[in-house]
Amino acid sequence: MGKVLVTGGAGFIGSHLVDLLIAEGTEVVIVDNLSSGSLKHVHPSSHLFKLDILDERVADVFQEHPDIDRIVHLAAQSKVGPSVLNPTYDAQVNIQGTIRLLEFSRKYGVKQFVFASSAAIYGPSHTLPIREEFPALPLSPYGTSKYAAEAYVKTYGRLYGLNVHVLRFANVYGPRQTAETEAGVISIFIEKLLKNEQPIIFGDGKQTRDFIFVLDVVNAIRSCLEAETNQEVDPVYNVSTGLQTSVEDLLKELCAQLNVTYAPAFEQERSGDIKHSCLDQQKLQKHLTWNPRIALNEGLAKTIAYYQTRE
Repeated sequence: MGKVLVTGGAGFIGSHLVDLLIAEGTEVVIVDNLSSGSLKHVHPSSHLFKLDILDERVADVFQEHPDIDRIVHLAAQSKVGPSVLNPTYDAQVNIQGTIRLLEFSRKYGVKQFVFASSAAIYGPSHTLPIREEFPALPLSPYGTSKYAAEAYVKTYGRLYGLNVHVLRFANVYGPRQTAETEAGVISIFIEKLLKNEQPIIFGDGKQTRDFIFVLDVVNAIRSCLEAETNQEVDPVYNVSTGLQTSVEDLLKELCAQLNVTYAPAFEQERSGDIKHSCLDQQKLQKHLTWNPRIALNEGLAKTIAYYQTRE
């Protein structure tokens, strides 16, 4: 079996995926511009190309490693706020960048393409948990660009016989996540509590999210890499727990594990924030024999331990 190219392989999710693949004996090539990823998370046995996915030199990666036969595309402009301020750049990275990788896949005979998408494509929903066939109503250019990129991935699958999977992630958390990311509320809370600073809850804290541990997400990606495309099934899958946790309950659990008093500051809710989000993961469980294994309290303990011991 050939090599796997992981874009964003120095990042939060990507670095965990690379670690798993290499531990299982797979040779991995990484393309990452290190804008949010970190060299310290890059596996020493991987082949790292410090490149933006829009860089013309990405072609050199395929020329140097012609045996790349699978791509996991995690690199993205993944922040909602900047996508609103600069939708053109967001589209360049998330749409044009994806098309470039799909074109390289076609040109160099890549057999499989796994695309990381987001729950942001759904927007608000009155019915929870959200299933894959629910309408896409993104509230931001970020969600829109991800949805457009999904369509390109599926089109290339139909046109060129590329084995494709699209994974819509819920709120991923765990070690190596940075507090700078918009989705990193858990990382933000932990850092505040460890510094004896007051955590801030925007809104009333009753808003809910579907939190999934990073290693469960990585195992979902691996399940896709081991699977063939089922022509009978639309290749879009939610990666989630199907469970809602309120922000205040999340913070209470973190406070309990750290043995500190629950005393947040409450500030005005941020415009554009969805009140409730929860994804139905049964399709992925049915077709790819995957299950989330890490309960929230266990995942939080692992994440706290990481922040307590990191340099």
